[in-house]
Amino acid sequence: MAERKRRLVANELTEAALQLLASKGFDAVTIDEIATTAGVSKRTFFRYFASKEDVVVQFLADMGADIRAELAARPAGERPAEALRHAVAVPIATCADHSDRALRVVQLILRTPALHARFLERQAQWRDDLAAELAHRLGLDPDGGLYPRLAAGMALNAFDAVLDRWSGSDGGEDPNELIEHAFAVIAPALDTA
Repeated sequence: MAERKRRLVANELTEAALQLLASKGFDAVTIDEIATTAGVSKRTFFRYFASKEDVVVQFLADMGADIRAELAARPAGERPAEALRHAVAVPIATCADHSDRALRVVQLILRTPALHARFLERQAQWRDDLAAELAHRLGLDPDGGLYPRLAAGMALNAFDAVLDRWSGSDGGEDPNELIEHAFAVIAPALDTA
């Protein structure tokens, strides 16, 4: 019961923070404002997060875990390009399903230097996790070859390009179509290695 309550408070804080940050801008929002919007004290905020950046970073950490889980769940014999496309399509589909909110959050991350830097830090961990999972799928030594790390990097670069294009179009382009197009470009390299 305590864990459930803890998750509910964390979710409330995350939701309040993301809404405020996306609507007002990163620098204009205070921790007091986030806490008040979530209906908790500032002290409670700090029990869950060390800073405003950490709220967004946790959101990103969950996204990375979803990508790896999807890659692990793909059929064993599937081509690497197909498996990786499906894996990175999970957060892309979430963006498409919640386009207004997701667009504001993505734009906030990409347009706020501190958040963009944290996003890139998280992606370095995602790349390592995807490379390890891909090596496992292909029966390769995770530390011995270049392919898993390069393939994971290409998949995440495609992911970045799609987010950048989608957010730059103010949601005018379909992120699902963009990810399909991006993987059509990189699939030959992913599948011939």
